[in-house]
Amino acid sequence: MTNTLNLIFKRSLQLVGFLTVSVALIYPAASEAAPAKRQVVKKAHATKAVSKKVVSSRKSARFVAKTQRKPIIVATPARPSFGQIAGLHGAQDPLDLKSSVALVIDQDTHEVLFSKNDQAVLPIASLTKLMTGVIISGARLPMDESITITQDDVDTEKGSRSRLRVGSSLTRGELLHLALMSSENRAAHALGRTYPGGMTAFVNLMNAKAKMLGMTGTRYVEPTGLSSQNQSSAQDLATLVNAAHADPVLRELSTSTGYQVAVGRQTLQYNNTNRLVKNPDWEIGLQKTGYISEAGQCLVMQTKVAGRKLIMVFLDSAGKLSRLGDAERVRRWVESQPVNVPKISAAARPANG
Repeated sequence: MTNTLNLIFKRSLQLVGFLTVSVALIYPAASEAAPAKRQVVKKAHATKAVSKKVVSSRKSARFVAKTQRKPIIVATPARPSFGQIAGLHGAQDPLDLKSSVALVIDQDTHEVLFSKNDQAVLPIASLTKLMTGVIISGARLPMDESITITQDDVDTEKGSRSRLRVGSSLTRGELLHLALMSSENRAAHALGRTYPGGMTAFVNLMNAKAKMLGMTGTRYVEPTGLSSQNQSSAQDLATLVNAAHADPVLRELSTSTGYQVAVGRQTLQYNNTNRLVKNPDWEIGLQKTGYISEAGQCLVMQTKVAGRKLIMVFLDSAGKLSRLGDAERVRRWVESQPVNVPKISAAARPANG
């Protein structure tokens, strides 16, 4: 009996040992599996980190490449105007005008109410277009004649932009309207180019008209004003404004607040470059603005102030809105004065002199 129990006990131990070995072979101990699992996880994280670095590096490379393709814009100082070079801004005046040249004349009596460097000859920018209008309107050419914008009308002087594309066709009347109201350079150039006899004949007529009017300090080389060689004085420009104001066509077109033209399938909206035409405080009969760096901001007007018809000329103003501010200063000054406004003349002298 005892031997039988011993035999059963030994076989039981053998069976337990066999089962233990089998379990160990099938399910490794947790202490051995955990390091292996952590090692796999670490490798996975390392792989993701490397992938992120690669993606980040690629993005950085693309960003750098994209940045390098963009041109580097270097700010250049504004070119001084002829008036600044000549020291005309050193002239003092009681109204503290920002324009280095100014002239205010009573249109009926020709009395000079205000003057500042009014004999100085300077570039006049798009004030040139006023003479362009005088020649075109005076020629009595058909205003409904179609004119096509060509490559010759593209500005190569200053590189200015235009919404009138090459190939666009407008009538002569539409081009004149845009030239006087919105100072459209291609419109003005096309008017001169298509004039009978061509551009040379047109510019000769501009200078002949100036001479006939007694504008002795004036010279034109083209019809837009983009060239700084188009030059005049405040005295001469006052004479031109007076002559242009006699033409009802020029009065109407230059003071128009806005105008639409159909160009192909498009309808283009143009507005007046002089915001004073929309101001109810002003009664403007004729106007023209102008700007190139050599001329500064310019403005000429025929207007009525305190019951008096006045001609105002402002040349070489320093800021974009300062020419309008100067006009406002003059208007308030005239309104504050008695009927016989005393003449004010500002000599060109250093501000600290």
